[in-house]
Amino acid sequence: MNGVGGLVRLALRRDRILLPAWLSMFVLLVIASAAATRDMFPTTESVAAAATTMNGTPALVAVYGRIYDPTSVGALAMLKALGTGAVILAVFSIVLVVRHTRSDEETGRRELLGAGVVGRHAPLTAALVVAAGTNVVLALVTSLSLMGAGLPVEGSLAFGAAWLSVGLVFTAAAGVTAQIASTTRGAIGVAVAVLGVAFLLRALGDTTGPRWLSWLSPLGWGQQFRPFAGNRWWVLAVAAGFTVLVATAAHVLVARRDLGAGLLPDRPGPATGTLSGAFGLAWRLQRGPLLGWTTGFVVYGILVGSIAGGIGDMTGSPEAEEFFKRLGGDNTLTDAVFAAMFGILSVIASAYGVQAVMRLHHEETSLRAEPLLASSVSRLRWAAGHVAIALGGVAVLLLSAGLLAGSVHAAQAGDFSLVGEVLAGALVQIPAAWVLVGVAVAGYGLAPRLAVAGWTALAVFPLLGELGPVFGFDQWLMDLSPYAHVPKVPRSSVTAAPLLWLLLAGAAATGVGLVGLRRRDVA
Repeated sequence: MNGVGGLVRLALRRDRILLPAWLSMFVLLVIASAAATRDMFPTTESVAAAATTMNGTPALVAVYGRIYDPTSVGALAMLKALGTGAVILAVFSIVLVVRHTRSDEETGRRELLGAGVVGRHAPLTAALVVAAGTNVVLALVTSLSLMGAGLPVEGSLAFGAAWLSVGLVFTAAAGVTAQIASTTRGAIGVAVAVLGVAFLLRALGDTTGPRWLSWLSPLGWGQQFRPFAGNRWWVLAVAAGFTVLVATAAHVLVARRDLGAGLLPDRPGPATGTLSGAFGLAWRLQRGPLLGWTTGFVVYGILVGSIAGGIGDMTGSPEAEEFFKRLGGDNTLTDAVFAAMFGILSVIASAYGVQAVMRLHHEETSLRAEPLLASSVSRLRWAAGHVAIALGGVAVLLLSAGLLAGSVHAAQAGDFSLVGEVLAGALVQIPAAWVLVGVAVAGYGLAPRLAVAGWTALAVFPLLGELGPVFGFDQWLMDLSPYAHVPKVPRSSVTAAPLLWLLLAGAAATGVGLVGLRRRDVA
């Protein structure tokens, strides 16, 4: 364990901007949810009507979870944050641990540190301490924020504990996957796959499957805290015990592998290369993640179509109708659900696009780009392959989700003309997501230190839409977000001008990035 303290200080210094930014995003999310829900449902009767209706829709329960006290405004307000917010927190914890373990090994920093007075277990321990400490701080700040928003004290603390339990479990899980896989991408991929299984178990346990399935999922444990609806504190002991076991397993695995290697053996490639140039190389590097993302979007599209099919039974509740129409859409309740869900998908697709662009930065910093660019391959040809896959991948993701959602909805309604209408709702989201890809290309192309511009924009732009109406931001400030200009399709009026401006903005940002890459030095 020699050197743990120094490595913790180093990690905090490296993440001195990243950690406060992410913590602020989570805190603002819960504050906005609490304020908006209290204004929307001022009476106990209105809260009960909306909660009962949502609990009666299995597809909604599968996505967000169950409201265990239909009369609690806190349980209703934190439904989305406890469901999807916990998933985002799990991903953040995974990325944070892998960043300071497997990523450091892959880039050679771990070997440099290991040449000093640093113990074999110190890097893993330091990463777990930083991630766990971040989750503890987030739980405390979130609880205090909810108290300040007027929600009950005990429920606010239980909500913070629910988030903490999810963050700790996936912090430890990422410590294990960092020992199993030999690459950063592989470690994150395995951990996210575990997260996907946990989400599926929780969804099945809360809907069609036996209830005990939820208890096999760390996300289910977070739901079982039941903040503002019973506040079951003993669940924290389950999560803490599991975290200790998994973290101990991660430390045992550290001693069973070589530095830089993973427990899973690397597969040898073919003796003769089959790449067809710079684009072929980019496709070879990007096809695996794109396939995984597409699978997730197909599943989500089926869920969206199922939700929309069951929304028609909710029209008898004015409170529920108002709740969903506030999410998006100008006409029917079903349109509002599609607009809201596709808005979420647009942000997630943007994350894929930014990740695909960041592959350029990874190739450069790992010194694989330099020998390639020393050949006849120009910088523009090299970068264009990855950018094209990022743009095309975003379109494929939204197209897949829209097509599946429309098909499921049309099959339930018995009207296959609805497929085109629903698909249009997904396709109009593409230009906004392309703007985020352009921002990522611009940041990376202008300077390597600006490569995080895409992730920063991905955190800021959705927050403007969430927080603007709650805190009364000026319209010009909210209009800075590309997502604010997407028409709420289906069935709302669509004008070409906003979509064209978004395409121009994305193209301009991409062009600036490519020109900057051509002019700057390779890191």
